[in-house]
Amino acid sequence: MDGKYINKTHTYGRIWVIVTLLLFLSVPALICWHLGVSPKFEMIGKGLATVALVFYPTAVVEVLTYTPLLGAGGTYLSFVTGNISNLKLPVALNAMESAKVKPNTEESEVISTVSIAVSSIVTTLIIAVCVLAFFPLLHNITDPESPFAPAFQQVTPALFGALCASYLAKHWKISILPIAVLTIILIFSGSIGTGVLIPIGVIVSLIGAHLMFKKGIVK
Repeated sequence: MDGKYINKTHTYGRIWVIVTLLLFLSVPALICWHLGVSPKFEMIGKGLATVALVFYPTAVVEVLTYTPLLGAGGTYLSFVTGNISNLKLPVALNAMESAKVKPNTEESEVISTVSIAVSSIVTTLIIAVCVLAFFPLLHNITDPESPFAPAFQQVTPALFGALCASYLAKHWKISILPIAVLTIILIFSGSIGTGVLIPIGVIVSLIGAHLMFKKGIVK
């Protein structure tokens, strides 16, 4: 792929990541300025310490595992717009699967970037329309006593289940090891989030596929 395209992608991507970070930080900063208060940094440190062991390593691992799949443009778009594991990654993988291209290629770079961009625009529009349309009914729908409440707890499993089914059918031998490892992890620690499980599954899948390929189990 043209080096100018990649260079511009990294330049604009870094700019928008920094701008987005500043916008996120500006909200609490403006609230503190408006109210005339300041946060206690020792309390912030205690709060960060409780999640640092999980989220900080996960943040690094997600960049290393998602970038080869999403490409440069798709990675910047995903980390700026968010909701990577639940939406952006499945969208990109499904688009590449439909186009019959492999990750980490010039074709996948374009398809991943376009699909994630369209997904971000469509998601924003759908959220805006649904918020305006369902605002009068939102409390009744999301109430714990609502008959629709159980459905909201199954969104992520349904999404990944539908995406995973086609891959399991085509590459069932490769899927045995990561499914077994993740199942064992969940049995002993069922509270681990998807942000940790997905990178573990990716690493185990790569190692298992490599070993199976070396032994001639898969081609």
